[in-house]
This record gives sequence, C-alpha cells and structure tokens, in this order.
Amino acid sequence: MTDLDFASAERLASLVREKQISPIELMDHAIERVAALNPTLNAFVALDADAARAEASRQTERLTRGEELGPLGGLPLGVKDLENAAGLPTTYGSLVFREHYPERDDVHVDRLRAAGAIVIGKTNTPEFGYAPFSNNALFGPSRNPWNIERTPGGSSGGSAAALAAGLVPLATASDGGGSIRIPAAYTGLYGLKPSFGRVPIGPRPLQPWMNISVYGPLTRTVRDAALYLDQVAGPHGSDPISLPPPVESYVAALERPLPKLRIAYNRTLGQADVPIDVMREVEAAVQVFRDLGHKVVDNADTIPQTAEHWIRMFGFQALALLWNEYRDRHSEFSADFVQYLDASLDVNATDFRAFYVARGQIQRWTWELFDAYDLLLTPTLASEAFVAEGPTPVEKNGAPHDPIVFTYPFNFTGHPAASVRAGFTDAGLPCGLQIVGPRHRDDLVLQASYAYEQARPWHDRWPDL
Repeated sequence: MTDLDFASAERLASLVREKQISPIELMDHAIERVAALNPTLNAFVALDADAARAEASRQTERLTRGEELGPLGGLPLGVKDLENAAGLPTTYGSLVFREHYPERDDVHVDRLRAAGAIVIGKTNTPEFGYAPFSNNALFGPSRNPWNIERTPGGSSGGSAAALAAGLVPLATASDGGGSIRIPAAYTGLYGLKPSFGRVPIGPRPLQPWMNISVYGPLTRTVRDAALYLDQVAGPHGSDPISLPPPVESYVAALERPLPKLRIAYNRTLGQADVPIDVMREVEAAVQVFRDLGHKVVDNADTIPQTAEHWIRMFGFQALALLWNEYRDRHSEFSADFVQYLDASLDVNATDFRAFYVARGQIQRWTWELFDAYDLLLTPTLASEAFVAEGPTPVEKNGAPHDPIVFTYPFNFTGHPAASVRAGFTDAGLPCGLQIVGPRHRDDLVLQASYAYEQARPWHDRWPDL
C-alpha cells in the first residue's frame, strides 16, 4: 500500500488516474491528517473542507464516467495566504485584511485547479511575507515538523510545514528574497525559485515595480516541482512581464541526460559565516556533483552588498502598495511591520540610484560568472532553523550575521535558483544546498537537481509525527 502521507504528487495523481484511489478517498485522508496535526503545526490558517470534499466527489463521479481529470487530478492543494483562491480569505497574515475575500483566483491557482488540483485551504505566512519565519499577530507561528520549537522558515512557512508533515501533496509558494528556498532548506523539501516572469503574478490592482518576487514550486521531490511548473508557467495578460511559454515540458526535460558541466562552488559569497555542521553537509552535497563527473571549481568571489538595498527598497514598495491602509488603519499593523515601513518613509532619489547601482553590480557579476560556468553552488542558508516565534538571529559571536545572505541576491538578478536537501545538522534539522542556473535556464536547474536527487535520494526520510 502506498504511503498516502508522503507519496509524491506525481505518484498520487497516477493512483487516481488508475482508479486505485478515488479523489474523495484521498481528500478525506488529507482532511483527517490536517485535523490531527494542524493544531500542533499551524500550517493551515483557513480551511474549507466541505467545498474540497464536494469538488473531490464531483471528480470521483467524473472519473467513474471515464473523464480525464488532468495531470493533478484529485490532489489536495494548499494555497499560501499571500495568494488568492476564490472562496477563501487572503489575509496576508495581517489584522488589516482579516475580512478580505478575493473575488477570483490568482492565475497560477486557477491553472492548478484546471489541472485537477483541489484547494483545501490557506497556509500561514508572516505579515505580508516580510520575514524568513512564519509568525503573525493574526494566526501565530507555524512550526517545523522536524522540531516544533523551530520555524519552518518564511515566508512560505505554512506551505513548507504542510508538505514536510505530509498534510497535502501540493502547496503554493512565492519568493521575493528566499521565501521558497528558505523553508525548503529548513524543512528538507525541494524549492525552486523560477526565473522572474516564468509564472504570472496577477491579477493585481497595483503591479509591483521591483521585479524580484516570483511564484514557484515547493515540493517533496524534483519531479513534483517540474510537474507543478508545467501547469503554471506561461504568459498571461494580467502580468505584463510574464515570459513566453517554455519550449519543452519541464518533466520531459528531466528525462534528458545531464551533460558534463563546469560548476562554480562558492562557500560564503564573501559575506556569510556558515555553521560548521551546515557546511559539513553542504560539502558532502557538492561532492555528489564531483562524483557524477562534473568539474566543480572553487570560487572565492565576494559579491556586492545588497542586503540594505533589498530591505530599504522592498520596504518602500510595500509602503507604496499599502499606502491607503498604512494611512487609515495604521494601528492594525504589527509594531515590527510598522517599523519596517516607517524606515522607508524618507526614501529618495539617492536611495533609488544606490539600489540600481547595486543591482547593476550584481547583475554584472552573474553575467560574467555564467559566461564561465554552467551552474553555481552555495549553501542555501547560513543557519539551521531558529525559534518558531522569531526574531531572525542577526548576530553570531557578537558580530553581525545574515542567515539569508545566499538567497536574495538572485532575486535581484532574476536567475533560477533551487534548494535541495544537503543533509542534517547536529541538532537533526535539515539544511540545504543552493543550485543557481544561467538566466532562464529553469530546465537546467531542474535537471541538475534531479541528478543530485537520484544520486542522493531524500524522500524516504520525513519527520515522525
């Protein structure tokens, strides 16, 4: 009997198609598991079990009539609470929007439903996704299934906790500074930040201008990520920056043999202090690529500083998008988020110039790097999962410390970047290896991730809850 808790989405969809399990049986199993474990994990913050069961019943009837359900037919789906699923609230983890019910799905959610996935509920996130841990005044903290005292990361922490605990086989995620890769590393999942524009962001009443946030897959296997991306990639009229459709299925790309690659490996990017046990696991993960016959070259480049610009300008964009609420309902924002917005009130032309100068510098560095190399490997994070309630640790041994220094630079550049499970720290917590690819080579990042996964499989080990 297949383990329904931790089977891959691809495997479960195959069981549904083969009528070995019905959509309603699969949905009932998911609802029971959420009921049992969500009070501990706080992965889901809104559920509509009745609507999910009704859709699963309709799909079961369609399957009986011989109809096709789609590549994701019958699969329960969690939607991150920064994204819209009609019929469920989108609160953004904020008291300000606790009664906000969108009229329609986001494009990618609509596409997942069209492929047969069934939305079961919304997953937790920090307020407006601004932190690398998932805690907010409205719902409280999500907890890491590997150790419930620790965070599953952020901002897609609720989705990560749901997947790593086997509550659902699919959940949506987004990444504006590491919000897919951070929870992937902290919970042992696979997370891919696609190329900017690969998955449409829309519809939105106000279009973000920084061009750093993306939607993408957070899954238990690489093949599930490719399957997910096949359903959601491609242009849409609501997003003026969305990319043309890929020329090949991402699942099909995994079947192609990975050519021998020239790979750069940078341990610190000239900025990070990585814990010894995390680095030990990352080194072991990098060795896999050497063992597969690829040429891995040590790279000691120091990248331009971008953290201050990311914080300041991302805050300014948030301030602009939320200006009416900030002005009229100021007291309903959390104190930390108000402080974050307040810090951007004096942004001026000098700040804009400094931001674009820094962005140009790091874009030039990646351009020159990928002229010489096919891939870049780094640690995903410079820490293991910290306490669930936060805050983010910003000091280590009395010195400033940035645990997410490896992720947000590639939001600045738009390159595809993934986190694969590297191993476990001395505390028994997962940590990750980041794989960064050339511009628009999502297929290559997936191929490399898949080759690594096959050589060093991780999907047989999940937390015992």
